[in-house]
Amino acid sequence: MSDSTHAAETHDAHEGPIKTPKQLIWTVVAAFVVPVLIIIMLTHFVSNESKPAAGSEGFSEEAIARRLQPVGTIELRDASGPAVLRTGEQVYQGQCSACHGTGAAGAPKLGDAAAWAPRIATGFDALLHSALKGKGAMSPQGGGEFSDFEIGRGVVYMANQAGGKLAEPKAPDAAASAASAPN
Repeated sequence: MSDSTHAAETHDAHEGPIKTPKQLIWTVVAAFVVPVLIIIMLTHFVSNESKPAAGSEGFSEEAIARRLQPVGTIELRDASGPAVLRTGEQVYQGQCSACHGTGAAGAPKLGDAAAWAPRIATGFDALLHSALKGKGAMSPQGGGEFSDFEIGRGVVYMANQAGGKLAEPKAPDAAASAASAPN
């Protein structure tokens, strides 16, 4: 073979598909425009209106409202105590009846003299301590919605319903409790 044909073949073998500057410009423009168009179409597809799966109600207005509802609330109360003290029966109905009304988790039922007798024999102070600090499956009741005095009234109410003869605790004197409060 001659050197001139060999040089022509070598030149053609090293040449790419782009032969003119116009082809180069179109290739560069397409290299940027095509991916941008693909990204735009994908984002439009993804962000388009909701497309829930068959049977799915996860994006319904009701489901979203349930997920966004408040978990808890904050209640501000006067630290000096409630203006009206509740009776033992009101405390029982509001706090104690859930377990002591049904006997749940081994709680002695209201009016069950046999179950309450050994507890009443320990005295009011031991019963009140158990109610305020918790015992067994019963959670502590101190510091909750009811004051310690009201919990004591509830204890007396339940014990007396089972045949106990406990005296109603005396209401705390507002002036005495204010004077004994630490500054």
